[in-house]
Amino acid sequence: MLKRLLTVTILLAGTTLAAHADAVSDAMADVQKYAGQKTTWDGPTSGPAAAEGKNIVVLAADMKNGGVLGVTNGIQEAAFMIGWNVNVLDGAGSIQSRAAAFGQALALKPDGIIINGFDAVEQKAALDQAKAAGIPMVSWHASPVIGPDPENGIFANVSTDAMEVSAAAAKWAFADAGGKPGVVIFTDSTYAIAIAKADKIKETIEGLGGTVLEYVDTPIADTSTRMPTLTTALLQKYGASWTHALAINDIYFDFMGPSLAAAGIAGDGAPKAVAAGDGSESAYQRIRSSQYQAVTVAEPLNLQGWQLVDELNRAMNGAEWSGYTSPLHVVTKDNISFDGGDKNIFDPGNGYREQYGKIWGKK
Repeated sequence: MLKRLLTVTILLAGTTLAAHADAVSDAMADVQKYAGQKTTWDGPTSGPAAAEGKNIVVLAADMKNGGVLGVTNGIQEAAFMIGWNVNVLDGAGSIQSRAAAFGQALALKPDGIIINGFDAVEQKAALDQAKAAGIPMVSWHASPVIGPDPENGIFANVSTDAMEVSAAAAKWAFADAGGKPGVVIFTDSTYAIAIAKADKIKETIEGLGGTVLEYVDTPIADTSTRMPTLTTALLQKYGASWTHALAINDIYFDFMGPSLAAAGIAGDGAPKAVAAGDGSESAYQRIRSSQYQAVTVAEPLNLQGWQLVDELNRAMNGAEWSGYTSPLHVVTKDNISFDGGDKNIFDPGNGYREQYGKIWGKK
């Protein structure tokens, strides 16, 4: 009887171990789908020709944010090809500054406005004014939903699939920890999309059987002052059980390194930093040099700038939005050399510049 019980116990243990191993390998297989080179254009191939000589305003949430900066650079590059004038107004990381910038934009009476990196709900009154004035608007990361947001007067909100980004980041951490991650999640409740992303990270980690040690809500605008002391406090609280730091944006990790180094943690040690967006230049540099960040799930920021210009051109011409969702890319030290990685950006080699130029009649 005892022998039979021991046999059953061993068999059950073996089955559990096998299931655990399968969960880890399945998670990494899902991640690898987003780690390869992007060489094929999967976006629009037709649309209206360029509306000539337009003046547009870009309302940037905070030009210190690498994602916002990258998208702005793409907008300016695309605007040069399509033949538009661009005025960039920096919201400088605060609601008040963004409100002032929006007021300035409305006073300029532009042909179009691009909301770059802040939540539409935050500036609802100004959006309503722009909508009433008949000014076409497109946005980047202004809503958890990709595509049209008619309630806020936004023709199209451009983004990668934020839930896929979050799931990919969480699955990488789960697999890297051998199925036993201890995770701290960083988010900012100022933004609806940030909360949605953080919730997806939490749901994915816990659904796979990992542990979320803490869910930290701290403003992106205050990361430079808050993250050093917060990192030290979390290290003291959780010690070695903290295996991975997951954040909704790379900017959280811009200010963690000195605190980790002061605690005697090596650049490639735990907690490993994994960002569910956006693929900033500083994130690429940290990953390449193994300095306190292992992964970023990057968005094609420059491409998205081009898409915003294309969507705004469609709005000006009375066309439908393109329906395009741009690709995401899991960046690790192993694959950092391609698709723009040598320039510290995710810039797909899929010919998007030529494709948009053809649509606009500029190629």
